[in-house]
Amino acid sequence: MKFAISYNTAYYGADPDRIVACARHAEDCGFESLYLPEHIVLYPGAMAGPFELPPSLPYVDPLDCLSFVAAATRRILLGTGVLLLPYHHPVVLAKRLATIDVLSRGRMRLLTVGLGTLPGEARAVGVDFSTRGRRADEAIDVMRLLWAGGEDGVSFAGEFFSFDDLCSFPKPYGVTHLPIHIGGSSRAAARRAGLRGDGYFPGGALDPEERATQLDLARSTAAEAGRSPEALEYTRWGSIDMTAEQVEALAAQGVTRIVVTPTATEPDRQRDEMSTFAQRFALPEHLPS
Repeated sequence: MKFAISYNTAYYGADPDRIVACARHAEDCGFESLYLPEHIVLYPGAMAGPFELPPSLPYVDPLDCLSFVAAATRRILLGTGVLLLPYHHPVVLAKRLATIDVLSRGRMRLLTVGLGTLPGEARAVGVDFSTRGRRADEAIDVMRLLWAGGEDGVSFAGEFFSFDDLCSFPKPYGVTHLPIHIGGSSRAAARRAGLRGDGYFPGGALDPEERATQLDLARSTAAEAGRSPEALEYTRWGSIDMTAEQVEALAAQGVTRIVVTPTATEPDRQRDEMSTFAQRFALPEHLPS
C-alpha cells in the first residue's frame, strides 16, 4: 500500500513556509506523495454538496504550488486531487505538466483530473458546464498526443480543440506520457478511468456496493477497450487516524494508494499527526534522493 498526504490551503492557509515544512516532513516520514486540490474561482453561494464554500478560501494554483514544493524537496511525488481539467486548455496544460516533471526529475506523476461541480466556475472560464465531460476526454487525448509527438508535429481535430503540426517540448522526464488518474464519484467517471485513465480516484460519500460497482465498471471498461484492468491504480481517501484493520479492508477491495489529510491546522500538530501515522504503518523514513 502507498500512502499520500493531501494539503489543502483553503483550510491551512497559503503561507509558503508552512507548505514547504509540511511537504518536507511528509517526505522525511516516508509518504509517497503530496496532493493539492483546485478551485480556480469561487463566488457567494457556491456549494460543494450540502456545504457552502466561503468565497474567500485561499485555494492556490495547484501546479504552481507543486512546482514550488518540488524545488524544496527531493523525493516526494506530486499529485492533484483533483485538477479541474475542462477549465484548462490542454495545449498549455501539457507544457506546464511536462515542465514540472522535467524540473522535478520525474515527480509529476500523480495528476488526478476531475470535471468540477460548480457551474459558476465553468462560466467564469467560458466553458459550457454541460460539455465538460466531453471536453475532458478530448483534453486527455490532446495532452498524450503532444507528449508522444516528435519534431514532425502532431495534428488533432476534435469538437473543442484542433491544431495542425504542433511540437511540444520538453517531453516528460524519461517517459512517453505522464500518468493521468481520473477522479469523480459517478459511473461516468469510472468508465472514463477504464477508457483513458492510468488510475481511478473516487471521492464522495458512496456506499460500499456502489464503490464496488464503480471499480468493476472501470476494470470491465478497460478490458473491453483492450487495456489492462490490472494496470489501473486505485486510490481512495483515508483518515489520518485510520487503523491497520481499516487499511487491510481497503487493500482487500483492491486499493493501491490511500490519501490522508491532517486534521490539525497548527503546523506542530500537523507534523505530529503525520509522524504518528508513519510510525503506525512503518513507512520508510529518510529515503535517499
